[in-house]
Amino acid sequence: MARPTAILVALLTTAEAPMAADWPQWRGPNRDGRAALAERRTAWPAALRPGWKVTVGLGHSSPIVQDGRVYLFSREGDEEVAAAFELATGKRLWRQSYPTPYTMNPAATGHGKGPKSTPVWSGGRLYTFGIAGTVSCFEAAAGKLVWRRDFQGQHRSTAPLYGVALSPLVDKGLLILHVGGHDDGALLALDVATGATRWAWKGSGPGYASPVVAELGGTRQVILQTQTHLAGLDAARGALLWSVPITTPYDQNAITPVVHGQTVIYSGLEQGIRAVRVVPRGGSWATEEAWRNGEVSMYLSSPVLEGGLLYGFSHRHKGEFFCLEAETGRLRWRSEGRQGENAALVAAGRDLLLLTDEAKLTVVRLGADGFVPLATFTVAASPTWAHPVPTEQGLLIKDVDSLALWNIE
Repeated sequence: MARPTAILVALLTTAEAPMAADWPQWRGPNRDGRAALAERRTAWPAALRPGWKVTVGLGHSSPIVQDGRVYLFSREGDEEVAAAFELATGKRLWRQSYPTPYTMNPAATGHGKGPKSTPVWSGGRLYTFGIAGTVSCFEAAAGKLVWRRDFQGQHRSTAPLYGVALSPLVDKGLLILHVGGHDDGALLALDVATGATRWAWKGSGPGYASPVVAELGGTRQVILQTQTHLAGLDAARGALLWSVPITTPYDQNAITPVVHGQTVIYSGLEQGIRAVRVVPRGGSWATEEAWRNGEVSMYLSSPVLEGGLLYGFSHRHKGEFFCLEAETGRLRWRSEGRQGENAALVAAGRDLLLLTDEAKLTVVRLGADGFVPLATFTVAASPTWAHPVPTEQGLLIKDVDSLALWNIE
């Protein structure tokens, strides 16, 4: 394979941040869909050049990248598989699996048996969260299993109605994830070294959204959509600080919240988009609605905030991209409809990458006055639900059962 031209090249300026090539968890270094890269591409090629492609198994889990390696979580038959690959060549470096027979809810058979959760790399270890609720910790270097928990018998079910979709996060030595099932679950903080429970909050069943951590009102908080609420909890203790009810048809809260200053932006199926200010008040916490936009609404696709603008994919009109002002909720533009069932959005440099489930990758310019594609590519022959991952080697794409690297020249 010819030496690839780097897709995006830059180094972060802070020593504590991941290197530019790293994408160590759900939606990237900061869980916000933004690549830590600063290449200023002036033009895109007419076509992407294929690099390598390997068969990796089924599932919608996104690939992650750390120190020149790609880590992936997938399904082969009745087993869930964690594996590592060399980013430059696609060569598999290790593979670990364990039995995970799983029966899909009839309403979700079209989405397959997963896994849907994206792993997280932290401190030389890889953490996975299986579709039936099994949590595993592996040594990232060689794939050796360090610890595993399955939470059998602790709740009425080990997974929500349509299977685990939440992608866990690591914060200050704690692995944070929501276990259990419909109407009966617990948000847990596990010790990253041992898997022991450090705190638990049992106020709601799990949703399908992934949590983020942010400092609001001077307090570090875990913020997520549960089965029935948008909630903020003290990240160190697990105490509930505030919550806002949100319920959706079919109990499918699935949007990763976006934090904008002291405001949290969230959405759900047929709920529009909302923003609440989180305010410490007299030793407790309150929320105040900042704005609400009913013109667009998000179902499965989480948005990206860049330059004070929120970019997203609405389920309205059979799928449409949009841009609105994060401060006011005012709609700036939206695309024509019929774009697809789902889209994964990634901001890279000054461009926004939009990958639909139909394997169509569209590039638009961040800050543009409307939806004006700079380039459009077909990047797979089967559906693509995972996020595209920009790397110094090229663009990683996971389809139904394959992982591919595309070079950009």
